[in-house]
Amino acid sequence: MGPTDVNRRDLIKRAGAAGLVAVPAMSLLSACAAGGDGGGDDKVAKGEKTKDNPLGVNKDAPLDFVIFDGGFGTQYGKDAAKIYEESYGKVKLTATQKIRSVLQPRMVGGTPPDLIDNSGAEQMDAATLIAKDQLAELSPLLDAPSIDDPNTKVRDTLLPGTIEMGQYGDEKVWRLNYAYTVYGQWYSKKLLQDNDWEYPKTWDEMLALCAKAKKKGIAGWTYAGQHPYYIPFTLYPFIGKIGGPDVLKNIDNLEPNAWKQDAVKSAFEAYYELSAKGYILRGTPGLDHIQSQTQWTKGKCIFIPNGSWVENEAADTTPADFDMACGAVTGLDESDKMPFGTLWAQAGEPFIVPAQAKNPAGGMELLRILLSKESARNFARLVKSLTCVADATDGMDMSPGLASSSQVLKDAGENVLNPRIFDWYQTLHKEQIGSVLAELMAGRVKPAEAMKKCQEYADKTAKDDSVKKYKHA
Repeated sequence: MGPTDVNRRDLIKRAGAAGLVAVPAMSLLSACAAGGDGGGDDKVAKGEKTKDNPLGVNKDAPLDFVIFDGGFGTQYGKDAAKIYEESYGKVKLTATQKIRSVLQPRMVGGTPPDLIDNSGAEQMDAATLIAKDQLAELSPLLDAPSIDDPNTKVRDTLLPGTIEMGQYGDEKVWRLNYAYTVYGQWYSKKLLQDNDWEYPKTWDEMLALCAKAKKKGIAGWTYAGQHPYYIPFTLYPFIGKIGGPDVLKNIDNLEPNAWKQDAVKSAFEAYYELSAKGYILRGTPGLDHIQSQTQWTKGKCIFIPNGSWVENEAADTTPADFDMACGAVTGLDESDKMPFGTLWAQAGEPFIVPAQAKNPAGGMELLRILLSKESARNFARLVKSLTCVADATDGMDMSPGLASSSQVLKDAGENVLNPRIFDWYQTLHKEQIGSVLAELMAGRVKPAEAMKKCQEYADKTAKDDSVKKYKHA
């Protein structure tokens, strides 16, 4: 997330094929080093399990931690590592933007770190790692007592959807997504107030607002044109709001004709209209995430599809009185299956413990520390974003964006959507569907053709036996 030479949410080019093609070479190593609980000859000795050390960490063993150096920064990880060192061994913390380049050789060589923040443009494909038995299952962490309440398991302190985001087809949990991201139509409350504009709840209201803004030389929308998979941050929940959760589940499940459902048609036509009417900021298709956010914070447009990391990521260009806010997706009309306030929110920033790690218990213990309210509040304070720890920010003085995303999440109640196509099928979502949406939003492809192309890509993935398939229960 942050200004990087390779954007954390950049297209995962060559994912699966080039990104992890070397993983099968790990199979022989895995047979030796990842059997059973992943124990190998080079594992550190296990420590004694006690009330204060429920995971049985070896207090003398060092810990190897690699953290992604993106929009969330690394300070929150450093602070948690200091807490870890008060009770256990020294932490070697390495920060990088190139997770795959740095760690794939170590994964192949059987010498991975003990804990990895597997994020960024070079994120390793978790589905492939799981299929190759390269990750430790996290039930010991989730069933351990939380640091804040020894009578409460860690799993019972997490926000809804957190555990599900770490599951791939069964009840086992392979990763822990730490940041809790709220996606939506981000805007400046001040811009709306200064112009006496109301936040649009229906698409007719959206178009009317964009028309008013255009007369004042302000665009309705911009987005990261170079990274069109930002568009789904509002488009997917828009589709779900129109047609209900099952519409998105059909897309996730690679069902035949899922991209030809009426809700998809309506949403594509609505977004195409933004381009057709000239309501998208000129030059947007050529902008990256930082450039589009900068145009937005300069007041050149009203809305940008984004996640709650944007407040921290755009801090350097955001005016003090901008009053950043996250808005729930604008709906189509009163026929929508879900009410206004529906949004996409889910745990992100995935942490993994490699199966061949020398000190997996230490990796899980550092995660347990990160899942304490102290660490969760520190994260929120530092990066202006929520974590997956429930109620951690209660009573905190929050920045405008953090307060807003927290509020819209509470307002949504049960109307929170959780699409999985983006992590179940990364290449399909980011490269293929993303390329179609880029053409749609630029006005170069009409909705009917866009639906057809999306379905063709989805069908191709469904028929590809080399791609592991997942289904919603």
